[in-house]
Amino acid sequence: MTDTDGHGVLIVDDDFRVAALHAAIVDAVRGFHVVARAGSIAAARAALADHPEIELVLLDVYLPDGSGIDVIADLDRDCFVVGAETDADAVRTAMRAGALAYLIKPFPDTELARRLAGYAQYRRALAAPTVDQGMVDVALSALRFGTSRADRTPVSHTEQRVLDLFDADAVLFADEVAERIGISAATARRHLAALVGAGRLTMSLQYGGTGRPRQSYRRAEG
Repeated sequence: MTDTDGHGVLIVDDDFRVAALHAAIVDAVRGFHVVARAGSIAAARAALADHPEIELVLLDVYLPDGSGIDVIADLDRDCFVVGAETDADAVRTAMRAGALAYLIKPFPDTELARRLAGYAQYRRALAAPTVDQGMVDVALSALRFGTSRADRTPVSHTEQRVLDLFDADAVLFADEVAERIGISAATARRHLAALVGAGRLTMSLQYGGTGRPRQSYRRAEG
């Protein structure tokens, strides 16, 4: 799989640190990659016009030039609302407009990863030209609950070696994983992304004094 394979995602959030966090989660889930980020509705529209490959928009509610909820129906893409708005009317309005999910900030990194994995299953379930009721039920259940443990792809031999590095308290970076099992950092990141998407690991960002945040990984609970 190349970096341009899979589901292209647009992140719309005017807080650059939140946008970076969501981008890191998206890029850590197998089958997804961030195509663009936007800090306003106008910038989101421009990004969608420039990048027809975008399939999913992660859309904040409070944006400098309006409410993300007000433009869901106009974007002509699948949308997850990812915002701090807790008003019940706003949730109903977003769902009526066509939002596929509504995530209230703050939420665990694993929740967005789980919903992305469910979205991928939703797309697979509705990929055929025609569907039956069972396929529709599977698709809608995946959107609401994410993939079930039985639906997750079994880990590969290398992914199992990666997973074995994580005891209950271990927190590791991709370069540390790569060094310990003798693979490249890029390969380690691919396997770590697969394990995050499968719900086996969780990913968080650690900010230093300068530069981009680093992704750290730990074993998922449960």
